[in-house]
Amino acid sequence: MRNLRLDICYDGSRYRGWQRLPGADNTLQGKIETALSRILGENVEISGSGRTDAGVHAMGQVASFHCQSQMPAGEILAQLRRYLPEDVGIISCREVSQRFHARLNAKEKVYRYRIWNSEAPCVFQRKYVWINPEKLDTAAMKRAAGLLTGTHDFSAFCANPKMKKSTVRCVQEISIERRGEELQLTFRGNGFLHNMVRILVGTLVEVGRGERSADSVEALFGAKREMAGFLAPASGLCLMEVIY
Repeated sequence: MRNLRLDICYDGSRYRGWQRLPGADNTLQGKIETALSRILGENVEISGSGRTDAGVHAMGQVASFHCQSQMPAGEILAQLRRYLPEDVGIISCREVSQRFHARLNAKEKVYRYRIWNSEAPCVFQRKYVWINPEKLDTAAMKRAAGLLTGTHDFSAFCANPKMKKSTVRCVQEISIERRGEELQLTFRGNGFLHNMVRILVGTLVEVGRGERSADSVEALFGAKREMAGFLAPASGLCLMEVIY
């Protein structure tokens, strides 16, 4: 039994997210599994590094799978590129050790959230940003971001009210950078809860609007979901990298 790793990028605009869903053929996991099963002539199940939500994009998703087929990795890559739709790209396919698992071995993930913070038109990037022209106090947002880094109980930033596992996570870095009309928020951490990055963005934007103070975010650790900010739109979020 072989173990192979896929490095994947995708435009998540028209998909219901990464995770395979019963009776739904428009999930990313489902699309890739269907293509692999057809190419290899056997049922294939893949494990992704994490589940991106409906409408979320990826430049550096990673998945792994086992198969009996002896088809060379380069041929599998070529066939996947042939059969997958143009909004799903396979960057690489390579054989890895049996001990590698895309999710269990991941040490850190890097997400980027893009806000088009201008009244100027954003025609060509509109599917990959949140268009929000309102004035934001980026200095206050950066202060809040600094307080949100570190190891904390991020229960208020989790959209799953029935979460039974620990909601403690370590966020090593939250950077906020303006590039012309665009505001880019980059998050690096050892793991993220359901909708966590998008709720962090919503909370930071509320700070930028002056609806909550930067210092107030410390009171959110261990709090209930309704205490934190709103859920920012999915379109602005992209999984940039998974670090092993």
